[in-house]
Amino acid sequence: MNSLQYNFVLRRTATILSIIILTSAIIAAISGILIGFYYEPAAGDAYQSLNQINESISNGWLIYSLHDLAGNGTIAVALIQIVVMFLGRQFRRSWLTGWISGILLTLSTIGLGWTAMILSWDQLGYWRLKVELGIIESVPIIGTFVSNLLTGGSGINTTTIVHFYTLHSYVLSTAAIALAVVHLVALVIHEQEQKYLLVQQLQKLSKSTFLEEKLAENTTTKA
Repeated sequence: MNSLQYNFVLRRTATILSIIILTSAIIAAISGILIGFYYEPAAGDAYQSLNQINESISNGWLIYSLHDLAGNGTIAVALIQIVVMFLGRQFRRSWLTGWISGILLTLSTIGLGWTAMILSWDQLGYWRLKVELGIIESVPIIGTFVSNLLTGGSGINTTTIVHFYTLHSYVLSTAAIALAVVHLVALVIHEQEQKYLLVQQLQKLSKSTFLEEKLAENTTTKA
């Protein structure tokens, strides 16, 4: 019984974390749309446009900071939730939809963080991407193809920013929000099933305790 209650607490925690993930993903998406009104995905212009958002646009710094905080927060909470789900044994077949959607959601949030690194067009993002593209190119057979697909085939330039901007703003963002919704719905359904099982266990325990008390009472009366 204690084990069942422990697992239920962990699974309820996972559901709460899923709500936080969906909320932060929506905040990141809305703030990202607002940033996109002024952002220019081009070498050089990207850095200048972000500076303009932070310094010249009314409340631009707040929107940019909120986007950054919500994005990083989504990644952190998604990673924590995977650990909580594992401890709650939510990788079993009965929780398969929630587990798989959680893994895919975590990967998509990490992908969002990775594709964002070059969008600011600063030294840190440029050289980090340069190193990581070298690692990708070292992968046999498909490494060079994937690297060229990401960069546009001619080094890190405006085409690279456009590719990463498309992946970040459209592909991965849409996937993350969709997966967050599916993940939350799956966890809620699974949690209700688990709650029903817990209630059944409590009823059986209560009934068993009642029968034992009656038996003890009858034994005492006969004596």
